[in-house]
Amino acid sequence: MSTAAELTPDEARARLGALTVVDVRTPGEYATGHLPGAHNVPLDHLDAALGVLKSAAERGKLLVVCASGVRSAQAHQRLAAHGVPARTLAGGTDNWARLGHDVHRPAGARTTWAMERQVRLAAGSLVLAGLLVGRRRAAARWLSAGVAGGLVFSAVTDTCGMARVLAKLPHNRPRAVDLDATLAALGG
Repeated sequence: MSTAAELTPDEARARLGALTVVDVRTPGEYATGHLPGAHNVPLDHLDAALGVLKSAAERGKLLVVCASGVRSAQAHQRLAAHGVPARTLAGGTDNWARLGHDVHRPAGARTTWAMERQVRLAAGSLVLAGLLVGRRRAAARWLSAGVAGGLVFSAVTDTCGMARVLAKLPHNRPRAVDLDATLAALGG
């Protein structure tokens, strides 16, 4: 059951033609597959798009999506704080795809791992490296402790600094964000 601020994938699919879909993932994640007709406005560019998103919301319903629903919930809160009505997709594009709904991929786009998977690999590798090197140099165990503390902080604050760092890597940015083109498409 979805809350008033979210639509289930089935509800969103039924209304897709009447929705303006804004995907707040990184360009690399967006390129791995997105809802049909979705516009990519990464979360870190959301403030620059507020005016256009407000206009789009006045013309019709706005649906904000991400991979799992966490970043779209953050975007929803930021939009609501600026008076922009929007809904989110329950479970994000991961849930959308899991249910077998259509996912569009740009031609020639290479597939990257989902950000959550990249974070798990990086965090696990750093913890393992800290423990292995720590067998010879005890101070290296602080690396493992630091990553563990970061993961706890990430869970408590519902943010992820490691994901922000990983999002800046070249494989997560297959192309520069053409925010002007996206905003023009949303504004038209």
